[in-house]
Amino acid sequence: MIAPSSRIAAMDVLRGCAVMGILWMNISSFALPQTAYFNPSVAGPLSVGDKLFWLTSFLLFDGKMRALFSMLFGASMLLLIDREEMAGRYGQRAQIIRAAWLFVFGLAHYMLLWSGDILMNYALIGLVAMMFIGKEPLSLLKWAFLFFLAHFLICTAFVLSLHGWAEAAAAPDAATTLKDSFARYIGALSNPDDPAVREEIATYRSGFATIVAHHLELYVSNWWWSFFLSAFDTLGFMLMGMAMLKGGFLTGRWQAEQYWRTARHCFLIGLPPMAGLAAWLILRDFPALPSLATSLAWSFPFRIPLAVGWAALILWVFVGHGERRIVMAVARTGRLALSNYLGSSFFMCALFYGWGLGLFALLRPSQLPLLVLCAWLFMLVWSTAWLARFAIGPSEWLWRTLARGKTQKIRNSI
Repeated sequence: MIAPSSRIAAMDVLRGCAVMGILWMNISSFALPQTAYFNPSVAGPLSVGDKLFWLTSFLLFDGKMRALFSMLFGASMLLLIDREEMAGRYGQRAQIIRAAWLFVFGLAHYMLLWSGDILMNYALIGLVAMMFIGKEPLSLLKWAFLFFLAHFLICTAFVLSLHGWAEAAAAPDAATTLKDSFARYIGALSNPDDPAVREEIATYRSGFATIVAHHLELYVSNWWWSFFLSAFDTLGFMLMGMAMLKGGFLTGRWQAEQYWRTARHCFLIGLPPMAGLAAWLILRDFPALPSLATSLAWSFPFRIPLAVGWAALILWVFVGHGERRIVMAVARTGRLALSNYLGSSFFMCALFYGWGLGLFALLRPSQLPLLVLCAWLFMLVWSTAWLARFAIGPSEWLWRTLARGKTQKIRNSI
């Protein structure tokens, strides 16, 4: 492992790709009712372009970019602890303080901007991941796959419970309240004219105070449940990231041919079954429960090789073309990953929510990629311009200042 005090360019490039790729998936939740993330038919009748956007998202981005981000979080945590201990400080204490402030950042992000925040998850799950920092790479991978199995079983149990609910509601002697309850749940998952969907649209076209109140209600009623559904997935990828750092994979030290072979094998393993699941949903016009089940459970085993494949493919490009301007711009975007993540939420909320332009649920899914491409270009340009004058991003500076209890240097040395 290289000196923990120096930046690892390969990880910056990976982080830049991850924060850009996360926006590709998240824009559906910014622009459309939340259940459209699982089922695009909630956005209304789908055109060929709408289906192509969903297909691209499902095959290449859904869960894979978040997994990549989780790997990098686990690896970065190791580097931070190493750096602190080499400086004579208690590394785990520093990580706990950073996690506490990251949770505060995430809570503010959730309440004031967007309810799809992942920072709170990372803050809490990272504390659990610290328990594994001393383990060898092979042991870390074994634990990672154990947590992946736990995640898959939890999601499968949840999906089966929904099918049990469906069967109970369909029974001839089922109570009217049970039938109505299930009908409302299914309507929110598949019907663009469902009252719950219309209410959500009205909420996000309202003012700032109404949206914040809605997020507070969501946090109280849903956050811990959604956290539980994603915790083992995230923890597994954090541990995988630690193993990949210790094995030299994430530092760009492998040969280009090794990265290429890894990427090729991983995509060959993951893409065909993902394509089969996608075809199954498209041909059936996105039925509600199968769409949700596929997103939560059935696609998960294939996300693991695809996430590794993405990492290997990006590092293959880095090893062979690391001096190209575009690769260096992506690395700068990765250095400002927290600022870019939070900044993306602000600008997208300003675009879609009622306190901004109020375009929520007014654009088709096929129109969203253009906005993503514009946002990517902005990230690349502003990150390059910012780092020409400053050493770290504004959000990174605030996080570091709060965690260390004293104002940190932000300007580049002259």
